[in-house]
Amino acid sequence: MVHRPRTVAFDVVETLTSLEPLRGRFVEIGMDASTLERWFDRMLRDGMALTLAGDYEPFPVVAASALRVIGGGRLGDGDVQHVLDGLATLPAQPDAEQAMQVLADAGVAVVCLTNGVRESTEAFLGRTGLDRFVDQVISVTDVRMWKPPRAVYEHALARIGRPAADVALVAVHAFDCHGAHAAGLTTGWAGRLERHYAEIFTRADVIGDDLVEVARGLVDLPDRAGPSGGSPGGAG
Repeated sequence: MVHRPRTVAFDVVETLTSLEPLRGRFVEIGMDASTLERWFDRMLRDGMALTLAGDYEPFPVVAASALRVIGGGRLGDGDVQHVLDGLATLPAQPDAEQAMQVLADAGVAVVCLTNGVRESTEAFLGRTGLDRFVDQVISVTDVRMWKPPRAVYEHALARIGRPAADVALVAVHAFDCHGAHAAGLTTGWAGRLERHYAEIFTRADVIGDDLVEVARGLVDLPDRAGPSGGSPGGAG
């Protein structure tokens, strides 16, 4: 039986950040607006492929490589940089702040677990004001592998300082929830991106249309008494 988490780890890219402003940048370099989705899917695929092969490259490097592939090798360095520069200006998803507020009001601690670079994630949180809710940013660069291997989530648990039963992973990607579940975390999936939860992945413990519904669902889970009891919002 799953219980109310004491810490919630949010995925960042697409879960908290909106990639939509990049669409116009693809058009500005002569590509179709739908290239945004193709690029992001390619980037995730390549990052995971490197992990499966026992190698690693950080988010900015894989993002640039995927863009050049999607562009058929015809994009100049300036074109690639124009798109990637947009990453530093991305806004928060409209449901992110309210979801974090729900957790904060319930005394649940919040962290971020990202495939991105810690510094750029911290800059995003500061720019959007979400940093006031977030205790720490945990990046896959620490373990040199892209989600969803079990080791990524175990590293996050070590950084948080809580057992898996006390931590929930929230994402808009079912594969991320699947990986977190395999590591013993409670999981929450918001359906605003994928719309349909793929049957090949272990179903998330809490499912909602958006992050706010997921946050409320996690808070409404029964509390757990035990040796790690005390204030549910203890530091992590």
